[in-house]
Amino acid sequence: MTDLIACLSSGEKSWAHVSRLIKEQEWKKIFLITNDFGRQNFKTEKNAEFIVVDFQKPVFELIEDIKSGLKGKLTDLEVALNIVSGSGKEHMAILSALLKLGVGVRLMAVTKDGVKEL
Repeated sequence: MTDLIACLSSGEKSWAHVSRLIKEQEWKKIFLITNDFGRQNFKTEKNAEFIVVDFQKPVFELIEDIKSGLKGKLTDLEVALNIVSGSGKEHMAILSALLKLGVGVRLMAVTKDGVKEL
């Protein structure tokens, strides 16, 4: 089992994708990178930690916020990452934060055949 990190930004369909990803796979820990709206409105049956950021901040500030939100919480040297939800700026900030924390990433997605590594 590995930790899951998922971007949870705007888009109802992308929230459904993240919800299925959480539900259909066992994860050691689940971290959702989101804003206040996402924290208040996204519901999941599994225990997930919300890393709440302001997606309107400049990318360098966003990277630092994500990095500080995850620092010391990851359980392995690599994480499962899903960035179906969100914008390019948000994706770049998450990837940069993870790389600066020294972890590798495996991109994960929900397919018609279940959860798959890309």
